Amino acid sequence: MSRPVRIILLILFVIAAILFLSASAIWGLSERELRRTYSAAPDELTIPTDSTSIARGEHLTRVTGCTLCHGADLGGGVYADMGPVGRVTGPNLTTGRGGIAADYSPLDWTRAIRRGVRRDSTSLIMMPSEVYVHLSQEDLGAIVAYLRTRPPVDREVPRSRFGPVGRALLATGKLDILVAPKTPDYKYAARVEQTETPDYGRYLANISGCHGCHGFGLSGGQVAGPPGLPPAANLTPAGLGSWTEADFVRAMREGKRPDGTMIDEFMPWQQFAEMTDSELRALWLYLQSAPPKAFGGK
Repeated sequence: MSRPVRIILLILFVIAAILFLSASAIWGLSERELRRTYSAAPDELTIPTDSTSIARGEHLTRVTGCTLCHGADLGGGVYADMGPVGRVTGPNLTTGRGGIAADYSPLDWTRAIRRGVRRDSTSLIMMPSEVYVHLSQEDLGAIVAYLRTRPPVDREVPRSRFGPVGRALLATGKLDILVAPKTPDYKYAARVEQTETPDYGRYLANISGCHGCHGFGLSGGQVAGPPGLPPAANLTPAGLGSWTEADFVRAMREGKRPDGTMIDEFMPWQQFAEMTDSELRALWLYLQSAPPKAFGGK
């Protein structure tokens, strides 16, 4: 074997070794994040059985976006397929084949919904527990009561997974997709009065995810997500300007601004369209009660 050939082979061997070691390091670091466990204080939860509570739970699964990831029948499905980044799925929440509800205890439900923690104490992926942590005990109980009464759906949903790019992003801390570490230890209420008030509107904004995009100051700004997303609108009185309550309701019901242009489909107005007139009024009153702020202002 000639010297030039030996040098080329040596270079190729070194490159292969570096790639192997890098891939091993990325796999190990990402796997460490995926296997990290989190403590979740057990929440005592009473599951009601009356029809009023179950109907309330059905309503809440719609207005809080459960069906966006788990499907209209709650039988689960692929929520996002991002190629080399990975695949995110919404599990089957029914008692059918492939579902998780058959042997889920109240503790399992509360840990998953309110804390973003699996039964093995690892973090769920893209489960909005940082939003659902605001649910009152009564409303969380109603949601679980509804989930436990759903007809079984036989659907084997593939597990969420991470591809090589996703693994690399996880390993370097640049993929904010694990929810348990970013779910606050929030002191939830036992019950929230369903009234046409700014306080109830704030509660609806909390459990529906409004603050996730528009900020807790409601002044809007750039949204974390896929490239090309438009910034979230300023929902304070300074941003809404001449909007009327009727304009707001139309935006929530039809996805249209006062000038007739469509709101970007990333804004889940179809979810908010499920709200009652009374709930939309409470939400409007909450927005009107917010201090006026410039776009993106703190």
